[in-house]
Parts: sequence; C-alpha cells; structure tokens
Amino acid sequence: MPGFLPVLLAGCSLFAPAQQNDAIVRKVDDHYNHLNSLRAHYTERYSGMGMDRTEEGTLLLKKPGRMRWSYATPVGKVFVLDGKFAWFYTPGDAQATRVPAKQLDDLRSPLRFLLGHTQLAKELDGISVVKDGSGFRISGVPKGMEQKVKLLSLWVTAGGTIERMRLEEVDGAVTEFAFSSIEENVPVKDLDFGFIPPAGVTVVEGMPPI
Repeated sequence: MPGFLPVLLAGCSLFAPAQQNDAIVRKVDDHYNHLNSLRAHYTERYSGMGMDRTEEGTLLLKKPGRMRWSYATPVGKVFVLDGKFAWFYTPGDAQATRVPAKQLDDLRSPLRFLLGHTQLAKELDGISVVKDGSGFRISGVPKGMEQKVKLLSLWVTAGGTIERMRLEEVDGAVTEFAFSSIEENVPVKDLDFGFIPPAGVTVVEGMPPI
C-alpha cells in the first residue's frame, strides 16, 4: 500500500492543528473557570455612527454574575452588573439606565461568560482559532447577539489569559477593549458591585447608550 503512508501523514497534519485549536480554547475555559475574581485596567475604543472615542478605567469581575466598569475618563461613568440588574450612569446625566441582567445585550456583556462556567465553544457560533504573534486569536459570533454582533475576537496568551477583545457590529461599528495590569483572585465584596443613583437622578428601564 505505497500510497497509504502519505495519506495517513496528510490526515495527521490536518488533525493536529484542530487538536491544538481545541486545546487553546479549553485552556481559556480552564483558566477562567478557576478564577473567583479579577481586576484589570482597560482601554476602550469605539468607532461608528460618526464617532471615534477612547476611554479607560478599571474592570472588576466577581463570580457569580458581578461586573463593574469604572471609567477614569470620563470620571465617574460606570457600568455595573450586580447579578440581577445592569446599571449605566454618566455623571451629570439626569437619568440612570437599568436593565434586567437576563435581557442584557450591551457590548460589554460578552465578558459575562467569564462570570460563570466558561465554555467558549458553546458561547460562540462558528468559532475559529488562529496563531497571532506569541498568542492566539479566537473568533466567533456570541450566541443570542447575531442581530447585533458580526464577529467577536479574543486575543489570548498561550496560557489562556484574554488580553484584548474586539466586537464588530453588523452596522460597521467597532468596539475594542485592551486589558493590562491584570490581577486574579483579588479580594472583592458584593458591595463593590452595588449602585445607588445620586439624589435627583431618575432610573429608567432600557438599554445603555453607546
């Protein structure tokens, strides 16, 4: 069977990258499934609808289901997920927006998979993995966000840490998050994820502004 060995080797060469890709995805899953909390500095850039805006601040995560984006620019702007509701408020606004966590499809919400039992292969449709520099880029479409998000890409280290996230919307808008100074399993309290509207601020139900 002179042709058998080349065919076998070709089959193995195709199978090996698939195995490697699966291993990278599992490594990200395993990394975050062993975390209880996380603190990181983030830089957020949004381009779309005639805007090009860059903001930054501190991200705090705690399982189960808690997230806080505290903006340094603009100072005092917050996006909070307290486990039951998501809150969005910018100082000076007359209203704070609240939405039930189960209905949230804000562009920060894909990181919520890090707040539960992470399974990227089940969270992303059409998932793919490619080598990118010293790490990897995992891409796919978040389930339930197909009408809004064209593609979500995660840049991860070989050890499974997410360092960057890019969301491409179906309307052409792009939001990018870069993470640095990452601290894992830091001491945090549920109170760190509370939000009390300032005096005179009205709470409205709806989706957060862009």
